[in-house]
Amino acid sequence: MSIFIDILRRADKNDDGKLSFDEFKAYFSDGVLTAEELKELFHTIDTHNTDNVDTDELCEYFSQHLGEYENVLAALEDLNLSILKAMDKTKKDYQESTHLEQFVTRFLLKETTNQLHSLQSSLECAMETTAEQTRQEKQGPVKPDVLSIQWSGRRSNRRLQRNSIDSPLIKTFCLCASAAGVYEEDSQWMTQVNRLQKLIDRLEQKEIRLEPVEEEVLESKSHILIVQRQLAVLDEELEEFRAALRQYMDCACAQTGCLHISVQRLANESRFILYEFWEHNNVWKNHLQTNYSKTFQRGNVDFLETPEIITTMLVPASWWVLNNN
Repeated sequence: MSIFIDILRRADKNDDGKLSFDEFKAYFSDGVLTAEELKELFHTIDTHNTDNVDTDELCEYFSQHLGEYENVLAALEDLNLSILKAMDKTKKDYQESTHLEQFVTRFLLKETTNQLHSLQSSLECAMETTAEQTRQEKQGPVKPDVLSIQWSGRRSNRRLQRNSIDSPLIKTFCLCASAAGVYEEDSQWMTQVNRLQKLIDRLEQKEIRLEPVEEEVLESKSHILIVQRQLAVLDEELEEFRAALRQYMDCACAQTGCLHISVQRLANESRFILYEFWEHNNVWKNHLQTNYSKTFQRGNVDFLETPEIITTMLVPASWWVLNNN
């Protein structure tokens, strides 16, 4: 029940202790379910037929479908209490500890954070993969969108190294989906590669020249990370979002390891596409844990019409040319 109390607290924007359909849609929309499907789900949960959903109704509906996640959520609640207890003891004892004891405390805090980050990454991979599977089941094979990237300088003979997937969980999802003929990752990547090459050559007003296949052995830090964030903003929150976005970009640009950040707004829409270029994946993960990044993410819960869509892509660092002008 405590989990659903927390869900309702975050989703209930006017603090009246219940969720209207607009509040329900803003919180539960995942970019996959249509508005009609969300409406049907809302009325299914609203067993009291009040056109509002309360904590009891949320708990009653989702409790029937928890399965293995009942143990997961229970463990998270226990973990939360354990962390709070440890933080309280650290606050009381740290100043009086010896230098070695303080070092051990800092090490344990860091290692706990690393373990939580690893767990979060696996869950995010699972979320992205299941959402993509559902989209393809609904729409059939779809070519992936191409990032609009502007490259400085003139270059030819480019070769794009395919990004390997690091998470064991995402590998499992990809293998299972590929076997079912649903998630054809390889063909999508090749389509993405070909379209990206054509885009780059068109920007430089060059003819496309095919070259023999060559294999490159690259170090782990020989790639840069491109992050694309799609943000659909509520019209009434547009000005506040812009102010928050400017503050976020100013802080992010000053972050060590940030190569470049740019933003585009789609014509006649309150939809923004943010492009972030980072030296490597770990730098970006550290950036996500900064206070300014968390503040921006929390604000987006109020600003956005639907949850933001994040896409990442690794490209060879040799493609990146710093332009001092």
